[in-house]
Parts: sequence; structure tokens; C-alpha cells
Amino acid sequence: MDCTSTTLATLHFASMAGLMRQLLPLWRETEKASESGQICCKASLGASELMETVTDQSQGVQLATIQALARYWATDYDWRKCEAKLNALPQFMTEIDGLDIHFIHVRSKHANALPVIITHGWPGSIIEQLKVIGPLTDPTAYGGKAEDAFDVVIPSMPGYGFSGKPTTTGWDPVRIARAWIVLMKRLGYTRFVAQGGALWSISRSPAFRVHYRC
Repeated sequence: MDCTSTTLATLHFASMAGLMRQLLPLWRETEKASESGQICCKASLGASELMETVTDQSQGVQLATIQALARYWATDYDWRKCEAKLNALPQFMTEIDGLDIHFIHVRSKHANALPVIITHGWPGSIIEQLKVIGPLTDPTAYGGKAEDAFDVVIPSMPGYGFSGKPTTTGWDPVRIARAWIVLMKRLGYTRFVAQGGALWSISRSPAFRVHYRC
């Protein structure tokens, strides 16, 4: 399998900094690696940097709300707790169609588990799916049956989380679905099901129906 195992949770600061840049375009950050290898992000959130033309929400979320959210992520959120959750899971990186793809892969202890690839939404991340890994891979521990078990694959979509950022356009749901087929083949799966949510419901892509009839 052409995949590299890695511990990636300490990079979560950089990932969330990217999310904040989407929420607050004039976010100014500095990143530096500390002696422990952790990445620190700081931002200037001065109200003078952006101006609002209205005093209500008719033009979208107000500046004060965005600034409060950015401050929460920068100073209050327990990043170390999130890192511990991620680092407890097997994570890998592989190159598909010229792009680095990060993914979590947890095999069930139960025989004949059905492989499933789960795609997060937009905007979103693999963090949203962490809570389903246990019940899917080990259903007996949650009151289910062994025959209901899944091998779980959760990739970060191109441009999100720890996956590479595309340098060109074209990474639409069909192309992502084709990349997921390549990924599942590399993992040794010839039959699998797929789940996706929101706009990026990759599981409904024609690519899956044509190649695997999932």
C-alpha cells in the first residue's frame, strides 16, 4: 500500500488557522514551531481592520461575532484534547492524482466487516466523524451485532485539514469520488459503501455508481 503512516494532530493549529482565514479574510497570523514541535498561531483581530456598512445582520454575520469566534479558537479552545483524540487513531498520507490525501483508517476486529469511506461536509473536517468510528468498527461494544461491523476510512477532502491544497480547479465531487476509489483499492478493498453529507455528498457521485454500484 502506497501510504505513509504519520502523527498529524500537532498540525491542527495550522488547519484551524486556515479556517479562520476563511471566516476573517484580513486575519494576520504568525506560525512558529516551538521546542516541542507544536505549532502556535497568533492573530491581530483589531476592529479597525474591517468596516461594516450596516449595523444589523442583513449583510451576513457581524464583525464582532466573527472576532469573538476567532478569539475563542485562538485562545480558549482545548487544542491538546483534540490532538490527543486524533493521535489515538491510525492516520496515513498517500498521493492521489498529484495531491497528498490524508485519511484515518480503522479496521474492525470483527471478521467480514464491510468497508465504508466517509466524507466530511463543506465546510468541515474529519473531526465531525470521529464519534462514529467506535460504534461502526466495534458495534458489540455499543449494543450492536458483530455482523454490523465496518472497516472505516475517513479522508480529508482536497484543500481541507491535512490533505494537500489543489493548485488548479477541477476537484469536484466526481473527481473526489474517483480519488476515493483509488484510495480504497490501495487499501485492498474491492467492494465498499460510501457515506457523505451536505454539498459534498460524494457517496452519490456517478463515479461510485459506475465503478462499484455502491
